[in-house]
Formats: sequence, structure tokens, C-alpha cells
Amino acid sequence: MIKTKFDYDKYLRKNTLPHIWCPGCGDGIILKALLRAIDKCEYPKDDVVVASGIGCASRLPGYVDFNTIHTTHGRALTFATGIKMFKPRLKVIAISGDGDALAIGGNHFIHAARRNIDITMIIFNNYTYGMTGGQYSPTQPLGTYSTTTSFGSIEQPFDACNLAQAAGATWVGRSTSYHAVQLEKFIVSALKHTGFSVLEVITNCHISFGRRNKMKSPVEMVKYQKEKAIPIRSAENMSDEELAGRFKTGIFLENTDKPEFSSEYRKMAETLKTK
Repeated sequence: MIKTKFDYDKYLRKNTLPHIWCPGCGDGIILKALLRAIDKCEYPKDDVVVASGIGCASRLPGYVDFNTIHTTHGRALTFATGIKMFKPRLKVIAISGDGDALAIGGNHFIHAARRNIDITMIIFNNYTYGMTGGQYSPTQPLGTYSTTTSFGSIEQPFDACNLAQAAGATWVGRSTSYHAVQLEKFIVSALKHTGFSVLEVITNCHISFGRRNKMKSPVEMVKYQKEKAIPIRSAENMSDEELAGRFKTGIFLENTDKPEFSSEYRKMAETLKTK
């Protein structure tokens, strides 16, 4: 069977290109995986909404030919929630970086998870504020360097997937920009899930993070992802010492029992109409 070349052009606003991402940035890999996943799900373009806040990852909506909105810092989920509540039939996707999602947007993140609203959130985790000067973010690994942790970070980082599960999300997974085929499959699974789904993608910023941490090229950072990623099944047989400095990949949670918020809200509204 001959595989035909995927037509990315039909999902891109070519007049907005070239993009602003640095050569070798993993964000482009995630963008392409997202487009292939949407195509596999066969969603009409007019039924897809992509919302973002501020940051490198958050420039993605400007390049894609869906309903898109580029909002303020940390507020991607705020706008996405409003859109989903007003038009629940739409497939709403929130795009955020690690700082955008878990620092200034942290409260919105935990409450979207608590509500279990049907939004797919993709967190581009490159351990840094890449667009605004390379400051440390809530996910920066302990002991690593940034413009604001020149002696090494002493803060314990957030584990985005653990946080999502604890807050109430009903689909949680992690992949990397190295594992492009796996990434596409995970996005499909997250999109098809009814409820708040969170996919964390470990990606590379060799400019702001890598060059301060002995990984000056995209190749070195992609090798880091390959070597440090451990599938959850393999991790089950590893000690804490063996897992030190590594991260698990896979689908950690897929719960279909918890009610979805926008549907429950509409049920309540219909009940009130009859009173």
C-alpha cells in the first residue's frame, strides 16, 4: 500500500507564514501532529476552535485555518470555557506553554480540571519562558539553569500530569516532540475523550533552556527527550533511583464515568425551564 503525502496546506493559513519559531524548535512537530490528529478525527474545520494565551506555543492558532483566538497570558482556558459553554457542539482545544498553563494560568487549569469541562488542553513544556527572556518556569527541573536561576533552580517543579489528575481531569497523558507518531495517537485519543483532557508534550527550547544546560543544539535536546522518556509500563519495574532525572510517558488516566460540565449545566437549565 502506497502512503500518500499528508496535505498540511488545507489546514494552514499560508498568508501568516513563515512562523516565528526558532529553527529546530519542537513546536512545529506538535503543530503537525495536531493537524494530522484533527484530520483523523474528521472534524470539519468550522467545528474546531483553538484558543491560546501568550508565549511561543501560543502563536500556533495564528497559523491554522480553524476558528482561533489568541488571548492574554494564562487565559486560554478562560476563553475556551466561555466558547464551550456557549456552543458545546464545538471541539475546543486550548494551547499553552508550561508557564502560561501552570504559572499565571494555574488557577484556571485546576478549576477546568475540577469541572471536567470538555476541552482538550495541550501543554507545550519546554521548561522555560522561551519568548520573554528564558526565565525559569514552574516545570523547570531541579538544579537546572535559566536567566533567573543562574546558580541552579532550588524550587521543586510541578509535574503537570500529576497536577491534572489531582485536580480532576479525566484524560491525562504525556509524550514528547521526539515521539511524533505516538504524539499524534495521543492527541487523537485526547480529542475523542469527553471531558477535560490534558496532554503534556515535553518539547525543546535549545535557545533559552538548552544552551544554558549543556544542550546547545536541537539534536542534543531531542536526544535528551529520547533518553529520558520512560514508558509507564517500563517504569513500573524500575526503582526510584533508576527513575531519577527521567519522566514517564503514556496515557496515565482515561475516566469516562465523571459527568462533563457543559452537559450537566444544560440539563440543569432545561430542568429550570419546566419549573
